[in-house]
Amino acid sequence: MKAAHLLVRALREPQSVADLDASGWQDLIGVARAEQLVGTLAQRLDGLTLPDAVRAILADATVTTEQGRVAALWEAEMVRRALAPVGCPVVLLKGTAFVAAGLAAGRGRSVGDTDILVPRAALPDVERALLAAGWEWVKPDPYDDAYYRRWMHELPPLIHRERDRIVDVHHTILPLTARIRPDANALIADAVPLGNGLSVLSPADMICHAAAHLFADGDLSGGLRNLWDIHCLLDEEFGTDGLEQRAARHGLRSAVLRAARLAYDLFGTPIPGGWRVRDGLDPLFRRRLLARDGWGRGARRATRFGFYVRSHAIRMPPAMLARHLWTKWRRG
Repeated sequence: MKAAHLLVRALREPQSVADLDASGWQDLIGVARAEQLVGTLAQRLDGLTLPDAVRAILADATVTTEQGRVAALWEAEMVRRALAPVGCPVVLLKGTAFVAAGLAAGRGRSVGDTDILVPRAALPDVERALLAAGWEWVKPDPYDDAYYRRWMHELPPLIHRERDRIVDVHHTILPLTARIRPDANALIADAVPLGNGLSVLSPADMICHAAAHLFADGDLSGGLRNLWDIHCLLDEEFGTDGLEQRAARHGLRSAVLRAARLAYDLFGTPIPGGWRVRDGLDPLFRRRLLARDGWGRGARRATRFGFYVRSHAIRMPPAMLARHLWTKWRRG
């Protein structure tokens, strides 16, 4: 869609916004907000001559994302304090990891929940420690609780009763029902310490996780933000040396290479020439990533529905999916 193309172009070539009229700016900001990239857009356009109204909107986005960054770092510290007595590795994931490690992917990024990775054997102790420190269950329903514990890659989400912040405790990075089984032990063993009792994934594993989150664990809703993360990670000092081999170890070679191709296509991300050969499905993924109108609403309904169905199909076998959807429907 035109609006999504405007966002991609502005992120890739900030000077391109010079030719926008009022309608173009409205479309650009609308889709940036919908994709949770307005803070990133503000960072990319910093220093350019902008219309007064646009400058005010982006200044507000900058303040909001900075407040979010501070809150994310504080919540990570609260998690660290709560889990220090457990003595297990605690690896930050996603946006919190980006800002904690000072990575380009964290600049202007919206950060929501606090995602952490811990050894599966430590889950009972981690759960008890967080509950004792003031977190409580978001999903008290017995079926949902059992579903998470038996089949998912994380505990049911927990929210702090005073700070109203959610922590998602992962023991791997894809559901246990998925066909792809990343090596969770290797993710934790090769994590990079931050020097404060917390760690982040290694550079290659960080890219693998971002690609898994984008292509192997959802319907690509908000996918441009995830693809921008991958662009930043590849474009920074991370590079691609050893990445293909590491991705293969996690069963994510296809997802990583597709993410790299799409990042190259949309954002001009530097990748090896041999990685640029498209497959027949790349245009469909590109179409889904760009399915927003100027109001930020989802467009291309059939495409979005197809990826919604795909997101369920890759999470669990058909018979299990049918039982799960039937149970959820009966429970309203």
